[in-house]
Order: sequence, then C-alpha cells, then structure tokens
Amino acid sequence: MQWSEMQRSELCLLVLSLLLPQCGSSVTPRVSFSLGSPGRALTSFLLHDVQNCTTLLLSPDHHILYVGAQDAVLVLDVRHRQGISLIRKLEWSPTEKDTEECSMKGKRVEDCANFIRVLEFLNRTHIYTCGTFAFSPRCVYIDTETLSMSQRSDEGRGRCPYDPYQPNTAIAVEGELYTATVADYRGNRPVISRHLSEAARGDLKLDDTLGWLEEPTFMRSMFVPVEEKIYFFFSEVGREYDFIDRLLVSRVAQICISDVGGQRTLQRRWTTFAKAQLLCQDDGELPYNLIQDMDILPPEQGAAPEDTLFYGVFTSQWRLKSGLSAVCVFSLGSFRSAFSGSYKVLNRDTLQWSSRLHEKIASPGECGLHNASDSALRFVKENFLTDESVRPVDKRLTLVSQHSYSHISVKRVQAANGRPYTTLFLLTVTGLIHKVVLLQTGPHIIEEIQVFKQPQTITSMKLSKDVIFIGMSGGVLSLPMANCSFYRTCAQCVLSQDPFCGWDSGRRVCAEVGRSVTTVLVQDVEQGQVDDVCVSSLTHRTLFGSHMPTAPCPPGVLVTVSLNEVVRLHCPAPSLLSRQQWERPNSRLSEELYLQLEDGSLSFVATPATLGHYLCVSVEKGFQQTMAVYQVRQNSIPISSSSNAPTQLITEHLTKPFTEHRTHPRGPPTSTFPLHTVRSVHRDRGFGKAPEGPCYLKELLIVSGLLVLCFSLLLTLLMYTVRMHCHNRTAPQPPTPPRPRGGTIEPHPKGQRSSTSSNGHLPNIPL
Repeated sequence: MQWSEMQRSELCLLVLSLLLPQCGSSVTPRVSFSLGSPGRALTSFLLHDVQNCTTLLLSPDHHILYVGAQDAVLVLDVRHRQGISLIRKLEWSPTEKDTEECSMKGKRVEDCANFIRVLEFLNRTHIYTCGTFAFSPRCVYIDTETLSMSQRSDEGRGRCPYDPYQPNTAIAVEGELYTATVADYRGNRPVISRHLSEAARGDLKLDDTLGWLEEPTFMRSMFVPVEEKIYFFFSEVGREYDFIDRLLVSRVAQICISDVGGQRTLQRRWTTFAKAQLLCQDDGELPYNLIQDMDILPPEQGAAPEDTLFYGVFTSQWRLKSGLSAVCVFSLGSFRSAFSGSYKVLNRDTLQWSSRLHEKIASPGECGLHNASDSALRFVKENFLTDESVRPVDKRLTLVSQHSYSHISVKRVQAANGRPYTTLFLLTVTGLIHKVVLLQTGPHIIEEIQVFKQPQTITSMKLSKDVIFIGMSGGVLSLPMANCSFYRTCAQCVLSQDPFCGWDSGRRVCAEVGRSVTTVLVQDVEQGQVDDVCVSSLTHRTLFGSHMPTAPCPPGVLVTVSLNEVVRLHCPAPSLLSRQQWERPNSRLSEELYLQLEDGSLSFVATPATLGHYLCVSVEKGFQQTMAVYQVRQNSIPISSSSNAPTQLITEHLTKPFTEHRTHPRGPPTSTFPLHTVRSVHRDRGFGKAPEGPCYLKELLIVSGLLVLCFSLLLTLLMYTVRMHCHNRTAPQPPTPPRPRGGTIEPHPKGQRSSTSSNGHLPNIPL
C-alpha cells in the first residue's frame, strides 16, 4: 500500500498525539450563570436592522462606543451601566449595482454587503473606517464632532479584506494606518503595509516575491511605544519544518514605525521586518500551535519595560476536535532576545532553511536600517526568521481548558490590600466568558457567564474601565466586570477569591473594591480562608446571611414516605467547587444503605432503620455550612400523646442553637440543628434515648380492624338467628285434624278444614 507524504505526516502527528502526555488539567469554574440568569445581569443593545457587529472602538474617555456593523457604523452612549443608548447610526451600504456585480462573481447575496472591518482613531477629530463593500474594499473618514461620514471614499485594497470572514488586523499610530490583511480578491496575497503616510516617508509593504509570509491568518497588532515597534500576531505554515507537510506555527512579527524603506534595495519595502515562532508548549508535550487572540498588559508603575506582558490564546491542530485550548504569557524581554539573536537562512534553490554559521553582515529587525548599504539590506532581505523561538514566561502554560477560547482581554486589578492581581476574561466559541484570576497557586476561574447560545461566526470583545463589551452578529452586550452583589454572606464573598470584591463589615454587604463608602474591606484572594477573615470581624448571624432572623441554618423539611419507597434528598451546592456530605445525628451512614449521587443528593430505601433526621453540609476550602435539614417520617404513624416524655426530650435537644460547622485541629466537627416539626422522633433508630427495634403498629392496626369486622359480622348473624326463633314461638298456629290409628288419612274436600290440630293432638272439645 502506497502512502502519500500528507498521509504519512498525518499518521506521524496522530502517533505523537497518542504517545505524548496531555497538557495539564482543566480548571473548573467556581460558579456558572446561564443566559438570562438574575445572578449575572447582561445589558444588551439590539436593533432589528443591525447585524454583524464585527469591530469595536472606544473613545479615549470610554463614554462612547463606535461599532462597525453591516452597512452601518453605530455611535453608542455607554456612560451608564444600566443601559446602552443609540446616539447616531451612520448608513454606509453598497449600491444595487455593486451588489449585482458581486453576485455575478459567484458570491452569496448576504455576503455582498459592506462589513466594517477597520475602525481606528487617526486623531482627536477623525476616525478612519474601512469595509468590504461587496468584495470591493473602500475606506472613508468619520468626523467625531459632527458624527458625519465623508462623501469621498478611498480604495481599501491592502487595508481591508475582500471576504467578510477573512481575519485581519489594523492599528493607527500618529496618523498612519498599519494593516495586515490580504490584497487580492482570492485572498492569496497576504501583506503587511503602512498607509496614509506623509509624503517624505511614503507607504511601505512587504515584497510579494520574497516569501516572507506563508499563508498567514492575521489575528492582532499592537504598538509598543517604548520600542517604537508594532508587533503582528498570526499563524502560518512553518516551512522550516521540512519533515512534515503544512505544519502550522504561531508567529510574532515586528516592524519599526521609523522605517522608510531602502534607497536602492528594498525600495518602498520594509527593512525592519522580522518574525519569530511563538511556542506555547510544556516540556515533552505537543505544542498549542494555532494562535487565536492576543492582548497586552503594560508593566506596573515603576517596573522595567521588559516586564510588558503579552497574553495569548492558543489551540492545537492535533486537538481541534477535543476543544482544548491554552493561555500562554510572553514578555517583551523574550521578544527582544529573539529578534536580537541569530537568524535562519533560506536556500533559494532547495527552499531549505538552516542556521547561519558564518558572521552576520547586518542585524535584521534593528531600527534605522534605511541608511544601510545594499549588501546589508540584501542580508536583511534573506534573513528574516529568527533561529530562536519565543517561549512563555517560566516556560510553562498559564492555563489549560477543555473549552475552545477565541478571544482574550486582560486587566490588572488592585485588591483591597493594595496588591495587584491579573484578571483574564476569556470568550469561548460557544458563548461563555470565563473570569480568571492568576494566583501564586495557579489560575482560579471565579465565574462562568453565558452570553449567547448559538455559535457566532464573527465576534469581538473590548474592555472598558469596568465593563466588557461584546460585539456579536445581532448587537452589542455589556457585562460588568464585578459581580459582588451576588455574594450575600461574608463566607461566600471571601470564598469567591475575586479581587474586585471585598466584604464590608459595616454594611454587611459584599462591595466592589474602590466603590465602597468605607475603606475597610476584607478579602483573601490567595487562599479564600473564611476562618481567617470573617470570624475575626463578623458575628455568627452575618456569616450565614441576615435574611434568617431566628436561625442561621435552613429550616427543617418534613418528608413523609412509605416503607420500601426510594427516597431522594436534595442538597443545594453554593459553588461547583464545594463538596456535599450528609450526616445523621448519633448515627453513621452506611454505604450498604445509602448512595450519594453526583449532584450531591442522597438516595436510599425507606426502612425503619433509615427513618429519622438528615443534615447536608457543604465543604469548601475547609469551611463548612449547613445547606439542608430533613426529617424522614413514615406517613401512617399517628402522633401519640403517651410518648410526650421522650419526644419532649428529643425536641429540647434539637432546638438548641445551631453551631457552625468548622474544621478544628483538635477533633471532628460537632453540631446540633433546629427542626421546626418534630413528630414521633422517639421511634427513629439511633437518635436520642428512645428504645430501638422495629415498629409493627401498621400491621397491628390492620389485624385489629379485621378482627372487629369479623366480630361484628358474627354478632349480627347471631342476633338475626335468635330473632327468627323467637318469632316462630310466639306466632298463632291453625288446628290440625286427628290422624286415625292404623288407617290412612283421607283427603278433605275442597274448602273444608280438618278437625285435627296441626300438632297431632285432638282439638280442645269439651266432653
């Protein structure tokens, strides 16, 4: 059997994916909110005639959100958390002639609209926007003061893709537009270029004949002022790996904004272009080689520029069906090290890459090469791929998830104690947002929020000061970063480990850090230890919520069952990380009689031995709290007044004040709990001082009833018999004629009566 090169490559990758271990373990969100849940409110802006909100742009003061949609640019007022209002809708759609020409080229009618793909501030008063415009890209200016669109349009080739579903990236720096997209109708000419340049500088682009890009998919571009460089992030075919066909790799490319091209060599071409491989990989494991998104986090105040971090989302071409994705963090210092190191050289005859061994003539990627000699520029032209790959910080993955992430945004948050924490907002292709805080012990997913149900072909995400904006096909969603009001108790506020939230002991609320009227907020972001935070400042009643004025635990629930009936007791879980355990006072839950299900509920068969009281306790990070109290009772047992003494004894024991369940180093936790309804408790096995043994009261009642019924039937029959006998003795009898001796009895004529009495004696005739 003959194997093609592609088949051998796929087989090799399959074997590698099976042999090498899987990366890390997925992190479980602590709480999860479904779409429309009252615990996590969303603010939506939807218009019936607006679709495909593909591009988002925030004003410098974060008061206005510009949305690039289909055939329109929306200007939205987003100053208030409570809602989003429309300020202006700028229509910009192709003519009927443009749509007809697009359809004649074989494109779908719905794709022949104008999809806004570039929206950037050129200066304080103008925004530059570009759209696909029925597969004929065009660009216009928007005046931010008058909110009007210019009538004159520029050709958008090289600035905006033709296909509305083709990824691209653009960024404006000092009035000039830097783009990475495709420059032809078929999408075969990728290009990184500069537009709107001053006359003395001129526009620049990549040389199409050099093979600097190999079928790239552009994702993001970022400007680093301290470097005066723009970094482009994309994935492409890795031609340096000649042992496998079409191995995809992730790249970071750089250009200097001061580049003006060469004088003779590389005229109107980049002289500072260089690219390096981004390696999101753990040692000994397959890499996550497909970049999906990237965001930048500036260094802390007073830190070195090398501490600028880049947070990226990656998937793997070998695990596409599994949905696995990873988050890797790269530093600006690692970019500098890669671009200042050695470079590979490409043999144009064999198209093979190799590491250069002889001395370098020039330093590729260095700014200011426009004045270099022709030989130096030819060296730069041939050497643009770094020999060293860029590895993540600490050479490890930051997060591995079973979800497929498509977008990432990062924000540094200052906790109540003044310590900064990095928080990630990750959007999945299925419509979930994961809010993740990076701790010393690893990542912690604070919450999972569902923002849409149906997968979206085009989405975008932008962070404001305290709100996340999500652009979808149907409109724009607004989601507050903090959700402190969801946590009603000090314990839940601390267990969330949310750096945005802290417990206000004065008002007894979980408040947002920086917005609370008091400066005293307690939290434990690193460990989430309730005992160390809440007990020292709060009362017992506050720990479990002020909505329970009399008892800090849930009231007891009476469950009446029949013998041999399957009983299932439910236990609400405060979080997905908590563990539910069941207890019986003075009794042990045997595995032979009880089954605890995956959702934490308890199932068993109702027998005399399983009747009684049950307590469900939730345990999270060593903190225990009562979630449910049940009394399981047989439904046919009446309440007897003769058992007041033992019942009163048990009732006094049950109604003692409830004590908190906490782990203690000196011994196991002990507790009592109140029960509002106590009936026939003295018959429960293993509880109180009631006598033990099975109860046959039901059978006794049935037998007694049958005996009473039988006795009643017999008594009725006897009375009937006696009555009939008495009736026969007292009734008058007719006379009977005498029977002659030795003769036969002659029949009497009709109408005549015999003179002999009926009892065989002669009639009473006087002699």
